Amino acid sequence: MHRAAGTSSAPDNRSFFANPVIRSILFSAVFLQLGIWIRNFAILLFVTEKTNQDPVAVSMISVAEYAPIFIFSLIGGAFADRWRPKRTMVACDLLSAASVFIVALALMFGTWQAIFFATLVSSVLSQFSQPAGMKLFKLHVPASQMQMGMSMYQTVQAIFMILGPVLGTYVFFRFGIEAAVVIIGLCFLLSAAVLTTLPKDRAMPAVQPARLSQDIKSGLKYVMANSIFLYMASFFLAAGLALGLINPLGVYVVTEHLGLEAEQLQWLTAMNGAGIILGGMLVMALSRRVPPRVMLMIGFVCSAVAVAIVGTTTVTGVALAAQFIAGLLVPFVHISCQTLVMSHAEEAFVGRVNGIMSPIFIGGMVLTMSVVGVLKASLPLEVLYGISAALFLVGALGVVPLLRHKQPAATAAATYSGSGS
Repeated sequence: MHRAAGTSSAPDNRSFFANPVIRSILFSAVFLQLGIWIRNFAILLFVTEKTNQDPVAVSMISVAEYAPIFIFSLIGGAFADRWRPKRTMVACDLLSAASVFIVALALMFGTWQAIFFATLVSSVLSQFSQPAGMKLFKLHVPASQMQMGMSMYQTVQAIFMILGPVLGTYVFFRFGIEAAVVIIGLCFLLSAAVLTTLPKDRAMPAVQPARLSQDIKSGLKYVMANSIFLYMASFFLAAGLALGLINPLGVYVVTEHLGLEAEQLQWLTAMNGAGIILGGMLVMALSRRVPPRVMLMIGFVCSAVAVAIVGTTTVTGVALAAQFIAGLLVPFVHISCQTLVMSHAEEAFVGRVNGIMSPIFIGGMVLTMSVVGVLKASLPLEVLYGISAALFLVGALGVVPLLRHKQPAATAAATYSGSGS
């Protein structure tokens, strides 16, 4: 029997990897990331080639990927709190695979526009699957291993940030879009197969579908009534705004400040990705000794310094080192945020809290990404990176109140009845 999530015990590698929930979720994540990255780049290259680089068509890929986060995140979180998490995750992967194979048939008959359907459906389903996965962590992973588990999950994602574009590009140019779509579908099926090894879902009380709106309202009340979640929302937003502002500016750092060709951006990207991988491992190692709130403060403050250096230096070696450090600190922020949400949210509200926090972060990132072109036309690069650094410091201020909290907040779920869990 698995230890309860709240059980306190010193984590060690043997007990960590002996947990079948952790193993299954991580192996599933490998197949999912493989399918997602092949999908992202194969579809991007296909649409670019098919439309002769039409910017509207290319931008629609991002719309299909990000729009469902805002529309379905809270709904998916509410259903994650009332549905059986294992069944939800397996069903989402199977439906994603089915949608991809439908697209493969459409491509055979010449309807290439159906390719957008695969991205849209997969993105929608992920809004139901991801909070269900977080609920499984809450149910089956001891609190002492929560940060280590999040670190491993982040490391898997970071590895594919480096390998994914290469794999996606190779699959498209070597095998073509039809084969790429089939491979994507197989990746989703393999993920579903791995998830079937998860422990059997416990029985969930029957809930009337008409109460979904009440579930969403109670989730919002739960977050609004808990000051800790409000502080979290502030640094989720600050982190999203800061990252969205600098993500599109790397090419200008390379060409304007370092005097290099735009193609050399790959080295900055590689250093960032390598930093993220090492950062995930470092967080996993430190999770035994450093609380997530302290790690989050370190991540925000040091990120501000690293970003300021990247945006002001004209020395290539310094820029590469700062970019590596900036990547190193990404897991400090991301993993600590997720761990804090998992630690402070009660089991009955895990899905909805995740469903509220994720759009705040993504929304901030999309907002600054959408205006950075206009800002770049009127502000120097140093100022833009300075604004991003300042936003990281604002995030650090949001962490300060959490340093006073030694234990997860206890908020009675009964106060917000209607979760159905």
